Formats: sequence, structure tokens, C-alpha cells
Amino acid sequence: MTENTEERLLRARTALLAEIAREVSDPRVLEALSQVPREKFLPEDLRPLAYENRPLPIGYGQTISQPLMVALMTQALMLRGDERVLEIGTGSGYQAAVLSRLAARVITMERIVPLAEHAAVVLHDCGYHNVEVYVAGDRLGRPESGPYDGIAVTAASPEIPLELLEQLAVGGRLVIPVGGRDLQELVRIVKTPEGAARHNLGPCRFVPLLGRSAWPDQARPSAGSS
Repeated sequence: MTENTEERLLRARTALLAEIAREVSDPRVLEALSQVPREKFLPEDLRPLAYENRPLPIGYGQTISQPLMVALMTQALMLRGDERVLEIGTGSGYQAAVLSRLAARVITMERIVPLAEHAAVVLHDCGYHNVEVYVAGDRLGRPESGPYDGIAVTAASPEIPLELLEQLAVGGRLVIPVGGRDLQELVRIVKTPEGAARHNLGPCRFVPLLGRSAWPDQARPSAGSS
């Protein structure tokens, strides 16, 4: 990119962060967003649009998530810096990069092999070495790397997957869109010794979470994208 392009991106990122700050209050989340170059996670022809507050296509019918939604999901996890976090739906790798600034270790799962491979390369090249990318299989999550202090699901489920609750540590937080295929509610579940406490965080729209714990998998597209 030329110097003029870089200057435009810097101005656009500054404006985007100011817009997000009207709805996101955690300064650590805002700082993480300011440190992650969203353009690196986009196809080259879309990089000039990197700091528009909207999802953008990344191939295979998937998108990089809206920056505001990335910030809201990250804030909802209430991270302190020492956590082990699981992400379902790597997509571009952008959400994982943001999480890596706020957690000790990030495990991220993606069903589409080329997306998983590309995200792993970008994350490595950008220096996010506390992120591990895995290709997802039939099961949901990665129990052998848990339990997790936080789980972020970047795809919509018709209900809270028990398979993920089982991988959540006591005191851990699960953030997931729950509802129909077209419109959902962003939900935070906090696992306590007595059970699970649910907090509704507002409407959202994500691609469907596929598999035995969510929507039927008919064509095996991605679990989600971020």
C-alpha cells in the first residue's frame, strides 16, 4: 500500500474506534482493536474498506465480522489477561487476533480448511503466537485443550450447546448468538457452581453454527467467520 493509502487507513481506523467507543466501554478492548490491523485479514482488493464498520466477504460464503460486533463479543467475555479462550469459527482470524491481545492463550476452530490455513499464516506473520488454529471436525470445540475461561462463538445456534458448556470452566463465560437462522440474540452464559446464568446482550445476525449440537450440517460450510 502507498503512503497515502496508509494515511487514509489510519484516519479511517481512528474514526471507527471513536464510533465503537460510543457503545463499548472497556478501554482494554478498544486498545486491542487499535493494535490489530484489520486490513491484514482481508483480501487485498478489500483492504481500503478495512475500517468501515461492517462485515466484508472473505470467500467461501463467509465474512469478516463487523468491528463493533467483534468489540461487543470481546467485551462480553470480561477478560483479564490470564485466560485460556476458545473461539468457534476462525474465519479470517481477526477476532482471534483481538482476543490474543487480551488473553494468555487462544484456541480457534474453523471448518473450512483453506480459511483455517490462511488464518494461521496471517496470524503467525502478524506475530500473534499465542493463537492456535485447528480444523474443526464433527464435534464442537476442543475438549482436550480445555477447560476454557472464555468461549466465543461467531455463528448462531438455535440453543446453548451443552457440548460447549461442558468445556467451560467454573466462572467461565460463553458468548454466543442464539436464535433463528436470520436473527439472533447475543447471549453471555456465566458458569457457576450452581448452574449457568444467562445475560441477553442485544440483537445480532450471524451465519448458522452447523453440526450435531446446532443446525443440521447439509453441505459442511464453515462453523462461522470472524
